[in-house]
Amino acid sequence: MQAQGLLGMPGVGFFGMLFIGIIAGYIAERVTDSNHGLFTNLLVGIAGAFVGGSLASALGIQVYGFLGSLLTASVGAVLVLFIWRRLASG
Repeated sequence: MQAQGLLGMPGVGFFGMLFIGIIAGYIAERVTDSNHGLFTNLLVGIAGAFVGGSLASALGIQVYGFLGSLLTASVGAVLVLFIWRRLASG
């Protein structure tokens, strides 16, 4: 089986991916003490899924199912917001 990618969430589906993106963006928003809207959370969550999935793949970590995808996307989304804040402040 393959590791998690942006659109390759095994067993999750398209609407599950959108739901995971919104939740992951919300989690990242809270962790980084940011204030975004629903659409921005979705975009950050989807970008986080790509970053988290790529990082997991590079580290040889396989991600499966809803919770694994949510955790991967959330970690990636926190990284996206952290890097964005660093670049925007510098």
